Amino acid sequence: MLELIAGLTLFLGVHSVRIVADGWRSVQIAQRGETVWKLSYTALSLLGLGLIIWGYGQARLSPQVLWATPKGMNHLAALLTLVSFVFLVAAYVPRNAIKARLKHPMVLSVKVWALAHLLANNTVADLLLFGGFLVWAVLCFRAARQRDRVNPPAAIQARPLNTAITVLVGAVAWALFAFVGHAALIGVRPMG
Repeated sequence: MLELIAGLTLFLGVHSVRIVADGWRSVQIAQRGETVWKLSYTALSLLGLGLIIWGYGQARLSPQVLWATPKGMNHLAALLTLVSFVFLVAAYVPRNAIKARLKHPMVLSVKVWALAHLLANNTVADLLLFGGFLVWAVLCFRAARQRDRVNPPAAIQARPLNTAITVLVGAVAWALFAFVGHAALIGVRPMG
């Protein structure tokens, strides 16, 4: 469990710099250069991610159940992760209505993903992992919206075709991951 906590602290800590110390981040980039910042950020993120994967895997070997998962939560989680995949794709497809409306679909994707997994899972490790990501995503979205108020982003002229492509690619990616990838990578078949 300590590896999971250390990994979450490192990974989410690195990803929280813009939330809690945006000015410090800007100074570091100015002093050290963007390349050094990105390499350091990437190295620390990968180390944190590795610890998260290792720690969560170890915690799953002897789960400590906190509550009984209500019936139907797996179905709700499947629906929410579909939304999460569409939001994730919306972050990358240019000129889609989802990004135009929500502004920060990747952070919302993490928020929905974490909530879905909290609904369907019930151990201490699940609460730490998905609860940690949910809290981070809420704070990150709030910080991003505050930055938008100070420096509004350019308006996006959405195209219906781009929005349709976003939804289609998100749905296909979700289906591939839900029916094949999740079992291969995580060892759990969420769709039975």
